[in-house]
Amino acid sequence: MSRPRPLAFAAGGLSKTFGDVAAVRDVSFVVPAGTVAVVVGPAGAGKTTLLKLLLGQLEPTSGTARVGGPGSGIRRGRQPIGAMLSPRTLHPARTARGQLRVFAAAAGVSDDRVEELLALVQLTDLAGHRIGTLSPGHQTRLALAVALLGDPPLLLLDDPTAGLTAPEIAWLNEYLRGHTRRGGTVLSTARTLSAALPIADELIVLDHGAIVYQGSPARLRRSHPDRLLVRASSPIALATALAAEGYTDAVMRPDGRLAVAEASLAQLESAAQTARVQLTEITPEHVHPDQVLATLTHRPTTPAFPAYGMPR
Repeated sequence: MSRPRPLAFAAGGLSKTFGDVAAVRDVSFVVPAGTVAVVVGPAGAGKTTLLKLLLGQLEPTSGTARVGGPGSGIRRGRQPIGAMLSPRTLHPARTARGQLRVFAAAAGVSDDRVEELLALVQLTDLAGHRIGTLSPGHQTRLALAVALLGDPPLLLLDDPTAGLTAPEIAWLNEYLRGHTRRGGTVLSTARTLSAALPIADELIVLDHGAIVYQGSPARLRRSHPDRLLVRASSPIALATALAAEGYTDAVMRPDGRLAVAEASLAQLESAAQTARVQLTEITPEHVHPDQVLATLTHRPTTPAFPAYGMPR
């Protein structure tokens, strides 16, 4: 039997209020070492506040926030943490290289490491440019370089894909995957499920400071499956035949169509033949991840990308 992985991040009953506003409400979760967990939620969901509580930048109103396992609180510094928060807190008048060197000097890191990181985030050619002239995507990459200065095993990244292009996001996801393969752990945030799914081992979905979903992307996908929308001469007979073959997730829509999950087109046609039901229309319904997020948070969400099904 394999040993359970140590915990990198944990919260227990964590809450934070500002006056009458509850920014984080009774949040509990654990993130095992060697994984990527993504806190997902729309603007104002409490994501940045949660990261600041974990970093010790804010004191919780109640509950506990722990980093690095029992007895290794963040103030004891046993495990270095690299953090990137929003806003990025970069000085607009400094150059990219100058900003990195300021943080490197404070952390006791050499200038050689600064040049290594500029190359890693592909900012060497812009290293002499003032930060205020850089694009939001370039500033995000620079903030990532700051977080990586001490080569920390634990990364807390707030909206790390902000302003990045699709190729840059693909590079970042692969880098973070490599970080976990090397034994590191990542806790990041995202405003959309479509941004989180390519990288997340675990999802923590927040709405108004409270967790509305916690678990794997696969489990979330199973609860919001793609479906085939079917018009049939007898939807009830078709649903009965499908249930007899083990396909019990069939829902009658208000327009009279039967919405069937998990069954393939061939399986659907076989059930129709068994029930002697005529199929007059079959339309695939692909559930976009951000439609799922809108359902979980009860907020309208416009998909950031063309519609596609959630990963299985």
